[in-house]
Amino acid sequence: MQRILLSLLVLLFLPTGAYAAHGPASFSAGRSLVAASSSPGNTYLAGISIVSTAPVAGDLSAIGGSIVTAAPITGDELLLAGSVSSRASVAGDVRAIGGSINTEGSVMGDLIALGYSVYDSARTLGSTFIVAVNATLSNGASGPVVLYGNTVSLAGDFSGDVDVTATGHVTIAPETIIHGKLTYEAPEAADIPASSSVLGGIKYTSASYLPDAGTSRILALVSIGFFLFARIFGALILAGLLAGLFPRLAEAVVERAYEKSARSILLSMLLGFGILVATPVLIILLTLTFVGVGLAFLLLILYALLALLSLLYAGIFIGSAAARRFRARDEVLWRDGMLGMLALSLIAFIPFIGFFSIMLLTMFVAGALLQIFFRFAFPHEEQIDELV
Repeated sequence: MQRILLSLLVLLFLPTGAYAAHGPASFSAGRSLVAASSSPGNTYLAGISIVSTAPVAGDLSAIGGSIVTAAPITGDELLLAGSVSSRASVAGDVRAIGGSINTEGSVMGDLIALGYSVYDSARTLGSTFIVAVNATLSNGASGPVVLYGNTVSLAGDFSGDVDVTATGHVTIAPETIIHGKLTYEAPEAADIPASSSVLGGIKYTSASYLPDAGTSRILALVSIGFFLFARIFGALILAGLLAGLFPRLAEAVVERAYEKSARSILLSMLLGFGILVATPVLIILLTLTFVGVGLAFLLLILYALLALLSLLYAGIFIGSAAARRFRARDEVLWRDGMLGMLALSLIAFIPFIGFFSIMLLTMFVAGALLQIFFRFAFPHEEQIDELV
């Protein structure tokens, strides 16, 4: 089956020129394209909506949002679209990739279809290879059939072997005849009606695609690890950008911890605690009034921004303080922000102590940022230093 799969995939991506006619090729493109004139050679179409109503003496290749072919094709057919409908006979192969694929005319060669939903009512003389979430063969097939999907439905007369791999249900319609061997793999055995027959025998393999308890734990741990890595990595990037773009702000926060008294640091921490705790209560009270809904929404945005900046600058503060303490460097660099945020992320893993340490540091940074923003907004207020 692997050899069949490989060979069919190779055929799928072979250029249509390998089966091309010797006549001149025609090219057409447009938003809503209707190909109503016959082509003596290969035809290439592109557009959002494509309808081919003229016979093609060579190959037909089309790409678009929606494709409908309603005229015979002497060569091969290659269709790529969100919705594909092949309604006429094709003397060569049919290769289709799309969201919804519907084939109705006869196919003298092979049929290869990859899509979300594939409904095949054509009579394919060659091999049939379909990969789809929902795959349906309603008119059988003359050659071997290979199907991959979630739900698979079979009906009609199948002259060759049928190989099915399904993650869901396999349905066999009444009066279905399979002259070859039916090999299928699914979570549950198919209910084969009494009027249906499989002359070559049935080979069923029970396969559950739900992970067991051990696999579920591994997947959960991998998911949690990936989430933590993505969160930490994103925080590192943001902290590095803030430290690199606004180094003076980070320096000002560090200076408030180094140059101010313990009383000033405590007041900054209490200010940050009051804002982080009181603002949600104020937002809830404002939402109770019709007039205050808009103000509550604005405060919510500002509160979220302050909380995010406080957490990020807490990491930048750690990196900047370490650079000042061990490198004797007052200037804040982008790598200080990234290293500090990495240290803050590692501190968060310490039970109890890590949470309270980050809370205290975030409250101090929030208070310091509020005072810095206030001094920036009101630069002529001379009593600000006395208040802190």
